[in-house]
Amino acid sequence: MKGSAMGRGGRTATGLAAALCALSAASAAAQCTPPANSNEAKLLAFYEAPIVFATADAPMRLPLGGLALTGELVGVPAPAANTQRTNFCYPATQDATHLSPLLPRVRLTVGLPFGFAIEGSYLPPVTVDRAQPNLGSLALSYTRSLIAPPANVSGVAVLLQLRAHATMGSVKGPITCPTSALQLTDEGAPCFGSAPSKDTFYPTSEGGEGSLGVTAPGGRVTVFAGGGYTFLSPHFRVGFTNENDVTDRTLVEIDLQRAAVFGGVDVRIFRALDAGAEVYSVPADLTTWRVTARYRLW
Repeated sequence: MKGSAMGRGGRTATGLAAALCALSAASAAAQCTPPANSNEAKLLAFYEAPIVFATADAPMRLPLGGLALTGELVGVPAPAANTQRTNFCYPATQDATHLSPLLPRVRLTVGLPFGFAIEGSYLPPVTVDRAQPNLGSLALSYTRSLIAPPANVSGVAVLLQLRAHATMGSVKGPITCPTSALQLTDEGAPCFGSAPSKDTFYPTSEGGEGSLGVTAPGGRVTVFAGGGYTFLSPHFRVGFTNENDVTDRTLVEIDLQRAAVFGGVDVRIFRALDAGAEVYSVPADLTTWRVTARYRLW
């Protein structure tokens, strides 16, 4: 891969997954479907994981018409060096594929009848560093109380939440051949040209998960844990035109499934505001973290 790689936030949380395929050889438009054990597929899955619209904080039951706004920051670790070496769609090349260590996101949750809620997020096409995200996510959740203390009595409370989620969109940026990788000395080598590539990563996922939240007496601290399963179908489009005016438009596509586990803690700052931290792990790909601040508007 050519490029430093987010992702549906030097380094930009959105250039993320796009960094994957060293898509550097300037072949004409082509299509590649690498197997699940290829480095190309592993990189796509690796960078999609932080973008998945997974549970970010403790279960919460909103009243009908209730609104909550959550600010989220997700860590984006760098993949192992050996994973960044292409081995299927292109001749083996090694590149730094990590454009951003962070992915910021804002979520809006609206309470529906009978314990249901709808949750949405949109990351607009504002260029950050060298990447331009345009990502949308949506989730539907159901929350019910399993244990609740009597009215006006301080005690342990337990909430169960079931949730379905989906994410789609694009991230554009010079991923395969950024300015730093361009060269005009060897026509047969990668990135032979004077203009950086215009590549596009399309993260696409849908899945489901469940979580339990246990609130300590007094209602100030909640610990939560859960797990889920996600179907990934991301694809990546190369966009590099070399010095001979030949454009590489190779499309790389995969279909994978991933299990995830997560756990964390939320602390109420005051009645309408809580802050949280979570560890989120996709055992096949990565372990990362999320920090959140959730404000209940009403």
